[in-house]
Amino acid sequence: MRTCRAPRLRLICFPHAGGSAGFFRSWAALVPDDVELLAVRYPGREDRFAESPARHMADLAEPIAQASMKLDDTPLALFGHSMGATVAFEVTARLADAPTAVGPAALFVSGRPGPGKTRSRHLADATDDRLVEDLLAMGGTSAEVLANPELRELFLPVIRADYRLLDAYRSPVPPPALAVPVVAYYGAEDGHVDEDGVNAWSAVTRSGFAARSFPGGHFYLEQHAAALVTDLFTHLDTNTSTPGSAMPAPKTPRRP
Repeated sequence: MRTCRAPRLRLICFPHAGGSAGFFRSWAALVPDDVELLAVRYPGREDRFAESPARHMADLAEPIAQASMKLDDTPLALFGHSMGATVAFEVTARLADAPTAVGPAALFVSGRPGPGKTRSRHLADATDDRLVEDLLAMGGTSAEVLANPELRELFLPVIRADYRLLDAYRSPVPPPALAVPVVAYYGAEDGHVDEDGVNAWSAVTRSGFAARSFPGGHFYLEQHAAALVTDLFTHLDTNTSTPGSAMPAPKTPRRP
């Protein structure tokens, strides 16, 4: 996505169900010059199209964590949207337990309720029309793609596979208390995520929690990418020098 010779931080981004690394391409112009931007390519899409999508969360999170452990010369921050929030959380938990020189600096989760608050919508086996209707309502997927029979034939199996993975996923009980600060974001008009669900992420950290809402629905970050990235670095700029240091925990999500 965006490399630099001697980064002070690497920001790894995790896309949503059916999403690809290219979703974060615009962020390359938004992050500071000394930050390296990476985005995860899930199997079954982009240059991994020939691979079968992951069936279980461990199949997805474990290889990403192993690859991330090799980047132990620079602090890492992880950002995940929707399904990507859960994948980023699972990867962060693995990294936090690993004997690496530099632990995760922060975990940013977006558009996803915290552990114990997610509800399956059982869309993996829905009809094509029902699935397309839901995707159009949520946004984030080009209407042109969904209207094109050939592109839809390629795309729908991938998102069905991601939905099956999420249906099968069970968050750890009790959730691990990570020594990693966590910040949660969501769209104020997102019908799938509310304040209670967002605040459930506070249970996964013993190192500080904050939350913020933005105007918009599930894909609020498309309209507010610049403001969102700016907010990420208000937290990172005070935490990357001492990974794991605490952040204040507001009582309710703040609004822009």
